[in-house]
Amino acid sequence: MPMYDLAVIGAGWAGFNAALRARESGLKVCLIECGQIGGTCLNRGCIPTKALIASAKTYSLVKKSSSFGVESDNPRFNFNKIQERKNKLIWNLAQGMQSRLSGIDFIKSNAEIIPGNEIKADGRILSAKFILISTGSRPVELAQLKFEAPKIISSDDILLLPSVPRSLLVIGGGVIGCEFASLFSVLGTEVSILEKLPMLLPGEDKEVARKIEVVFKKKGIKIYTNADLSAVDLNIYDKILVCVGREPNISGLGLEGLSIKLEKKGIAVDDYLRTSVANIYAAGDCTGKVMLAHYAAYQGIVAVKNMISDNKYKADNPVVPACVFCDPEIASVGLNEERASAAGFSIKVHRFDFRASAMARIIDEPEGFIKIISRQDTEEIIGGCIIGPKAAELIAILTMAVSSHLKASQIREIIFAHPTLSESLRECIV
Repeated sequence: MPMYDLAVIGAGWAGFNAALRARESGLKVCLIECGQIGGTCLNRGCIPTKALIASAKTYSLVKKSSSFGVESDNPRFNFNKIQERKNKLIWNLAQGMQSRLSGIDFIKSNAEIIPGNEIKADGRILSAKFILISTGSRPVELAQLKFEAPKIISSDDILLLPSVPRSLLVIGGGVIGCEFASLFSVLGTEVSILEKLPMLLPGEDKEVARKIEVVFKKKGIKIYTNADLSAVDLNIYDKILVCVGREPNISGLGLEGLSIKLEKKGIAVDDYLRTSVANIYAAGDCTGKVMLAHYAAYQGIVAVKNMISDNKYKADNPVVPACVFCDPEIASVGLNEERASAAGFSIKVHRFDFRASAMARIIDEPEGFIKIISRQDTEEIIGGCIIGPKAAELIAILTMAVSSHLKASQIREIIFAHPTLSESLRECIV
């Protein structure tokens, strides 16, 4: 019977990074995956979505190239080639991940945990001192809109479309819904978004949410908030994308026979990512915490550190950047204006409009703004949000500022290159 220090079930961003950290720490590791290496992020989430968005962005730029003095008559796109590029990117990145697994036993199989820290996988029994469950999540299905219907599709299905739909109804105005709405609108699809709450991107800064609604409407996207699904005629749409959330992938793991405690959102873990069963940990989307790939990687690494160290580390870092890759991009970190006020902070809101940015004007993307939130008494930066060009890149600077408890005055003293988008962060607090 093979004996490992750590058996990781699931080779997504949590499991992959956990396995690498364990190997670096001298542990004997196996990584078990029933699907493709990279999990949701690489195969059905972050990477393919952003690959399609990059193609749509390029098409959009070509269409307005004459405003830069570059003539390009009658631009068009080839959706088959866009899909081919996406698939090639996935394949190349998967090969890169596979090449990094030297010294780790990679097992392509389903896995079932059985009592005694053993796992049924690949027709054999494996034994491990520690087990990490990192099986990710899947799209939530609505009872009245099953994914098996030809026109009812999930965020997994939409990535595999052979052609661009004439019309698309997006049910759910969260991150996934807004990204796909923005993407297919650029490609000529008539897009409508149905959101049951009062605004798109629930939980996001309200001013940002209002701004993206305005921009989307300018692009011809129809938005229905406070919407009732039963009042909508679904027959008029070519495709209906249901993206109302995600749920953990935990069926078939044998958790019922192990008395592992489950919660509504996923596997219950303590502050150190331990489950209710000794020596079994969980990380990533299957815990139902922050469902972001970079947070999953963080959890996976923390779980391994807690397995091998006498010093225990809480997985409680609250400074997690979030990004929406629509056009314009949206990104946020820390507390927004509403949450900071609700937490009792006396705050100062710093604001900068990209219309005042030379670089935003140069690249013809002046739509949007930056908001930075600092404490009134200490000037400490406690959060911020950006809607505008390269927001997902710019948020890294604010993430470091919040993580390092920097003051607004310290950002003010930094010399940023000119002309750049990043200097807008300094201008925001001048």
